[in-house]
Amino acid sequence: MADSLHRLFDAVLASKTKDPLASRTGRLIRSSKRKIAKKVAEEAAEVAIEAVAGNRSEVIRESADLMYHVMVLWAACGVQPKDVWAEMDRREKLFGIAEKIPKAGVPGLGPDKTPVPIERARRRRDR
Repeated sequence: MADSLHRLFDAVLASKTKDPLASRTGRLIRSSKRKIAKKVAEEAAEVAIEAVAGNRSEVIRESADLMYHVMVLWAACGVQPKDVWAEMDRREKLFGIAEKIPKAGVPGLGPDKTPVPIERARRRRDR
């Protein structure tokens, strides 16, 4: 999976130099970040709507569209996939792969405290 996302990202970057009249990606990447972000939001909403409707095949198609637009937004913002993968690795060490860092911080920790990586927390708990 990561390989296809890298190929997609590389293709998006290559489109920066393509003629915007001939390349939709070239035209989109040259537009404003606001326009690209709007496309990301639209595609995310379409994924959610299709999921609620139970349209599995449409969820798949709309998710692919969402990933495309996220890659365009990353390219426009100077974000590399490796930057996102590093953040995902950092979070996995803190909370586990299937958890998201809480927006309000971690309960029981002050604002300047760093959460204990999950493996270390498990070792402490098992003592």
